[in-house]
Amino acid sequence: MINDILKDADQRMGKSLDSLANEFTKIRTGRAHPSLLDHVTVDYYGSDVPISQCANVNSEDARTLNIQPWEANMVGPIEKAIMKSDLGLNPNTAGQVIRIILPPLTEERRRDLVKVVKAEAENARIAIRNVRRDANNDLKELQKEGEISEDDQRRAETEVQKLTDKHVATVEQRVEEKEQEMMSV
Repeated sequence: MINDILKDADQRMGKSLDSLANEFTKIRTGRAHPSLLDHVTVDYYGSDVPISQCANVNSEDARTLNIQPWEANMVGPIEKAIMKSDLGLNPNTAGQVIRIILPPLTEERRRDLVKVVKAEAENARIAIRNVRRDANNDLKELQKEGEISEDDQRRAETEVQKLTDKHVATVEQRVEEKEQEMMSV
């Protein structure tokens, strides 16, 4: 029973780390990467789909993304979706190919993006602490119901805290890596 709670807490904390990694891929570092457009959706025959499901997205070089729609009539909608996104990119269309040239990041913009990274990291830490709270509440419930002893509850809470510390340390490490990546020119 305690092991189930610990395993569930570990999995949920891991999902918080996965979510953080996903958010970090959306933050532009000055290098062109196809995952930059993962959260941009296009109206494709009445349903919103990610660009990668209606076009090939490749990085041509360190600063250029190439988008080749599978259908000629999708060039316009893809271009509009990119312009509407919060990425601040200007697509250039050349026939059937859309090119996005990423401008170099200024020092001020890099600092702003580092603040965004730190805010996302704080959200991840909050999510991890919420998982810890839920696990500790489950343990208290088990102890109240008499299914585990108070000593078992205390030991399990210590294990939950160790899990929390491990996952928060991973968040700190990822923030450090992302910050270094963003501040390097």
